[in-house]
Amino acid sequence: MKKNILIAPVLKWVGGKRQLISDIEPLIPKKISTYVEPFVGGGAILFHLQPKKAIINDFNKELMNVYQVIKDNPNELIKVLKEHKELNSEDYFYEIRSLDRRDDFENLSSVQKAGRIIYLNKTCYNGLFRVNRAGFFNTPYGKYKNPSIVNEVTIKAISNYFNSANIKFLTGDYKEALKSLRRGAFVYFDPPYMPISSSSSFTGYTEHGFDYEKQVELRDECLKLHDRGVKFLQSNSYSPEILELYSDQKVFNIEIVKAKRSINSQSDKRGEISEVLIYNYEKE
Repeated sequence: MKKNILIAPVLKWVGGKRQLISDIEPLIPKKISTYVEPFVGGGAILFHLQPKKAIINDFNKELMNVYQVIKDNPNELIKVLKEHKELNSEDYFYEIRSLDRRDDFENLSSVQKAGRIIYLNKTCYNGLFRVNRAGFFNTPYGKYKNPSIVNEVTIKAISNYFNSANIKFLTGDYKEALKSLRRGAFVYFDPPYMPISSSSSFTGYTEHGFDYEKQVELRDECLKLHDRGVKFLQSNSYSPEILELYSDQKVFNIEIVKAKRSINSQSDKRGEISEVLIYNYEKE
């Protein structure tokens, strides 16, 4: 299957990996039987690689619904997005944002829910998908002059890819995506990062935080994969905790890369920061 250059992330997501593709791609094994991404997020690596067989998962059910709808109902989704574009204003944004606080939210169709998330993502401040502790979307309006709400070409390209490849969609605990993987599979982990400062510990895209215990659990899952002969690559923050967790040089290789982080409410906190790439195989 030839790569389609029109395929790209349809959502801006916290910690998106588009800018790290040039660092990540050389580390990816040439032969992969099944590509697995347990924290798929905006899908930058998935959409860049376009594997023929994949398992993708995210804890965020709104996000996974967007992907399912793009696969099954791209034209209906585009129609809904055109309606949002027509009606877009600050008042309209807050009206749509508040829908998840209403009892009848579950009555919305999957297409309406997907359209809502894409619309909010394209028009909210900094394109930041964020929920509060109650699980409600709470990012303010972005006041953009001409936001790109209807990305028809990208939606159709992703839909064609999802329908021509063998892709399993999962929603929930990332460990489900790791079950019964065999040698030849390759896992790319992009978990919620270990905070590098007390001010950056925001839990982001789900109401469930990914704390230090979860990072330890993830390291243990990596060791289990290694014991089964499954190759993996993980992105994480360059922090003492992560370096300590992955200090076993018999298993883990660590490379430090620079990433630009533009999603921060304080402009002086944006800019280049170090991140790590952790993997358990020899580079090809």
